[in-house]
Amino acid sequence: MYLLTVLGNLLVILAATSDPRLHTPMCFFLSNLSLVDVGFTSTTIPKMLLSLHTHSRAVSYAGCVIQIYFFTLFIGLDDFLLAVMAYDRFGAICHPLRYAIIMSPRLCVLLVLGSWVTSALNSLLQSLLVQQLSFCEALEIPHFFCEPNQLAHVSCSDTSLNRIALYCAAGLLGGSALVGILYSHYKIVSSIRAMSTAQGRYKAFSTCASHLSVVSLSYGTLLGVYFSSEVIQNPHSSTTASVMYTVVTPMLNPFIYSLRNKDLKRALAMFLEKETRQVLTVLDVRKGI
Repeated sequence: MYLLTVLGNLLVILAATSDPRLHTPMCFFLSNLSLVDVGFTSTTIPKMLLSLHTHSRAVSYAGCVIQIYFFTLFIGLDDFLLAVMAYDRFGAICHPLRYAIIMSPRLCVLLVLGSWVTSALNSLLQSLLVQQLSFCEALEIPHFFCEPNQLAHVSCSDTSLNRIALYCAAGLLGGSALVGILYSHYKIVSSIRAMSTAQGRYKAFSTCASHLSVVSLSYGTLLGVYFSSEVIQNPHSSTTASVMYTVVTPMLNPFIYSLRNKDLKRALAMFLEKETRQVLTVLDVRKGI
């Protein structure tokens, strides 16, 4: 599943960058989302696979803090990019004549850059707060990776500041991204309902259906993790939900977007055909030699 996630997302990036017809704001954001998904899964899964192979569950303190930093970075980026993509669909459907002006290349770069800077600052804050915690001996985390919420549960020191920072970040950053997504799709649905033809409504809905699927999958599993850890207090259910949003969701994202996007499917087919021809040419040359 990890290899499939990396391969699928890298193919989306290569297809979007190699085909000039896909040099659009949506494909630019999708390429960044695919890059973030590769980093997101690479933060947790290789370490888990290594632990399964070596039968060692140990992780160093420095390794744990680094994992927390990149985990928080990529999960924040994921939320911000989904909000940016929702705004892009809002501009394309609700203001089609002004879309090229609204989503200018400069604004697209600024939106992605702002997402990176905000997420980096938040992850730096969370990792610094974790370093202020003290832990008892024989520390064991009921999880397959280091997560701020799980470390706060097993800490021997006062974790009130960490919890406040974590919930404020989740509320302000994650909540604002979710509100932006919901508002954008509310305006999109209103515009679709106002369209006169069924063909126009279907075409408009099909452009944002894949994004709605990814948003539902991402936020559904993410909220499930924190509700299960805070309300149910069941480590097994929390770990299962964590596998969903750290492994399954990034793996499904490229398939969801590529299956709903004809241009992306065509670009993927052309890219794979080109690479296959090059490999066959190399093999023929070697046979001749």
